Amino acid sequence: MQSLYLSYDGMTDQLGQSQVIPYLQKLTERGHKFTLISFEKPEQLVKHQAATTDLLNKIGIEWIPMKYHKWPPVLSTLWDFLWLMKKTHKLCKSKPIEVVHCRSYVTAIVGLTLKKKRGIKFIFDMRGFWADERNEGKIWNLKNPIYKFLYQFFKRKEKQLLQGADHVIALTETARDIIHTWKLSVIPPITVIPCCADTNHFNRSTINATDLHNLRFKLGLKNEQFVIGYLGAIGTWYMLNEMLDFFKVLMQSKPEARFLFVTNEPAETILHTASEKGIAPESIVISSASRNEVPLYIMLMSISIYFIKPTFSKQASSPTKMAELLSMGIPVICNSGIGDSDRIIEKTEAGILVDEMSDNSYYAAILKINNLLQKDPVDLRQTALDYFSLEMGAERYNTVYKSLSKIN
Repeated sequence: MQSLYLSYDGMTDQLGQSQVIPYLQKLTERGHKFTLISFEKPEQLVKHQAATTDLLNKIGIEWIPMKYHKWPPVLSTLWDFLWLMKKTHKLCKSKPIEVVHCRSYVTAIVGLTLKKKRGIKFIFDMRGFWADERNEGKIWNLKNPIYKFLYQFFKRKEKQLLQGADHVIALTETARDIIHTWKLSVIPPITVIPCCADTNHFNRSTINATDLHNLRFKLGLKNEQFVIGYLGAIGTWYMLNEMLDFFKVLMQSKPEARFLFVTNEPAETILHTASEKGIAPESIVISSASRNEVPLYIMLMSISIYFIKPTFSKQASSPTKMAELLSMGIPVICNSGIGDSDRIIEKTEAGILVDEMSDNSYYAAILKINNLLQKDPVDLRQTALDYFSLEMGAERYNTVYKSLSKIN
């Protein structure tokens, strides 16, 4: 099957490298053919275009990178959209495209147009409730009439895209359940494919004991020291204040504990917030890590934590870090109301759910930690294999593609 894959996320970015290319590689191995169009940040393209081109050529994917425009707001996105519309229509005249697979809303509008004008099957890979994310994440201030218009426009488009798609991909069962409550004239098949992890890469059996010892020494951590860890960026959605509040309560019972942040964020941001809470700087350890180094850093953690703002849109969110941490056999502490985390943790007991951001809830969660630490890492990894493996995700995509093929 010849497919056109459209992504407003760049393939030279971390997200494209971890959440797009691996799937396309698996699908290519299953006999699918792709032309991939993505929008690339100019600075990332300069650094990584050659390597990304080489990688995609080896996989057998034709890649057409387009320049992502950030400024001015709104108009830049409209400009990108118009160029994508022009490029795709020209491409579909020269190639026997059967399916257009659109990642998120901006590209999906193009995909729906291709379906209407050219009869091409359309997959809406929605990734979440995008317009609500922009609003709840304070990216769009609805007091501004322009952003209010955009929000209303995309909420209308959301229904049109859902009703016009031949197949929808959602990240969570919770999102699928929500969509089924909406008053839509038709709801196409919805397949849930969460953000998966490469469980071969995130595998504790590949960790070298000497490397782990050296890293622990480098970061000033003692053997057997209790380390609670956070992995990833700290920005719009992640609740740094509340995670530090949890750590402060934790230190009452584990005064020698350390909070390890594996992040590319400026250390000053974390240390300043910790200082305001009376947490000594020596209790906080902060380090950046490349993707290849991340599994080693995860192995320093006794347990992991992430708190995400529990908004409406986050019910459709699938935190990649959950997949990566469990793949390494590290249990998680997270707040309830985020995607399918509640369902998974309640069923597998692979973590602890915090119901509200309060000291009482933190105490209750901390009382469960010692029991959680007795969990066999093999069982925790099995949870990742059952719910988040790249192979599982690729096979679900493969099933979707086969269902749309002219020759099933």
